[in-house]
Amino acid sequence: MQRYNLCFLGFGNVGRALARLFGTKAAELAQLYGIDCRITGVATRRLGWLWNAEGFKLETLIAGNMDQANIQQARDLGEWLEKAQPAAVLETTSLNVETGQPAINYLRASLQAGAHAITANKGAVVYGYEELTDLARRVGKRFLFESTVLDSAPVFSLFRECLPAVRLRGFDGVFNSTTNVILEAMETGRTFAEGVKAAQELGVTETDPSHDVEGWDSTVKVCALATVLMKTSVRPSDVRREGIRALDAQTLRQARAEGRPFKLVSRAKVAADGSVSASVRPEQLSATDPLSCVRGTSLAVHFELDMMPGLTIMSHRPNLQSTAYGLLADFINAIRGS
Repeated sequence: MQRYNLCFLGFGNVGRALARLFGTKAAELAQLYGIDCRITGVATRRLGWLWNAEGFKLETLIAGNMDQANIQQARDLGEWLEKAQPAAVLETTSLNVETGQPAINYLRASLQAGAHAITANKGAVVYGYEELTDLARRVGKRFLFESTVLDSAPVFSLFRECLPAVRLRGFDGVFNSTTNVILEAMETGRTFAEGVKAAQELGVTETDPSHDVEGWDSTVKVCALATVLMKTSVRPSDVRREGIRALDAQTLRQARAEGRPFKLVSRAKVAADGSVSASVRPEQLSATDPLSCVRGTSLAVHFELDMMPGLTIMSHRPNLQSTAYGLLADFINAIRGS
């Protein structure tokens, strides 16, 4: 049995779901993988850099009660990593669509401190993938990020582990649950604002809902996929982006009645010269399109590969536990592969 210290950088809804998942999966981790985990560090903007060398009490931590014995406050990230001694840092801080910071700095420091760097932050992948991957290789650790695009559905690990010598020609996807919920609400006669509220109540919106509505969330996901799987650096400014605000309820109802509903569709394609063109915009989808059946909070991506005409992956009604599981799976794979 090997004990691993974990640090949580960010402890919002996803962080709490992940902590809960480590608790419910503790027996399986021990029995199947010989892994015993304890959380020795938790950091947020509000709480600061908290650490406990003996490990936080899990149920108390999940409940948000930091009135525990032996909890101490570090001055900064460096001291926090030194005191908590993590084998892995699990980062779930807010998305910065313009730079990917400060997540990149957090993950860089974690790797330099000898910890695996695992993130749900797609901005860190878009702006820091090459640097962090190279650094992880040099220090003998892993930089993993399965939860960034399709929650826990295997996308990056699928290509890394199961599709050797395959070339990705293009992909289409429905990457944003919030816009799905809003469009479907408006199809049934509710207002745009009511659709946003419904998505917020489901807990699927970004911290700033405009990131979803205006297509930023989908755009950054397109960039992450293109950067990693197409091996071409694509930035949000390279993506032709259009949100869903211009769509009215009558147009949406008519499109649904015709069997050609609107979705916020993300696309990327490799041209003959190797360049990548990408877009995010509302589109009407035919009944034969593999993305047309995506409803509610579900997400999907359809890949066009040189070895097969099409491969579709769908995450059916993902939730906070789904996102948390992607982080847990990355942790297990990091430990097994190190």
